[in-house]
Amino acid sequence: MKSLTLREKTINLRKRGYSYGMITKELGIAKGTLSNWLQKISYTPNKEVLRRVGEARMKMAETKRKQMLDNIQIMKQLARKEIGKISNRDLFLLGVGLYLGDGEKTYENIRITNSDPKIIKIAMRWFQEICGFKMKNFIPSVHLYPDNDIEESLNYWARITGIPKKQFNKTQIDRRSNKSERKKRKLPHGTFHLKTKSFGEKEFGKSLHRRIMGWIEAVEDQSECE
Repeated sequence: MKSLTLREKTINLRKRGYSYGMITKELGIAKGTLSNWLQKISYTPNKEVLRRVGEARMKMAETKRKQMLDNIQIMKQLARKEIGKISNRDLFLLGVGLYLGDGEKTYENIRITNSDPKIIKIAMRWFQEICGFKMKNFIPSVHLYPDNDIEESLNYWARITGIPKKQFNKTQIDRRSNKSERKKRKLPHGTFHLKTKSFGEKEFGKSLHRRIMGWIEAVEDQSECE
């Protein structure tokens, strides 16, 4: 029986669905030569090629993911160095910015509303360290959807803030039928309304709200582009 030439072996492997790389490894032929010999040969990758391609893609995806996670950590470490230690002045301006975004402005009630526990913690620190509020001055409320667990949500926010549940106002349930189901699922513990009460202490009442509005105006005035 006549033995196959190297070119015939190459064509045979290609017709069986093997890639250039696999043929080169099997027969030791340069890819440039393969390109000349096989340019007119139809090619459908076989199961082995598809498996290796899939593994290569998965490995590449995992490598990219690791690179992304490594870069995230590097950038976070750099950011921490850039921030450094937060001063009292930093906290003051941070709270003003937070109140500008999430604070009660229309009525002279002092309140910050958000669903992110980290934001609420920053707001509490600002209220206490900058504005002088005590724990007794917080009378929060939780706004939930009908599918939220009321007791679980109250326990969650009490644990996050350290505010006793006996100080919480009545929980509000949003029963509007036009609310997105997807939005409901995004807020497993609802929205936290961190409201304060002066208990007759003038420095924590309307005067403080007016000062906060003045802080915001001063920041806005200096932030305007000339």
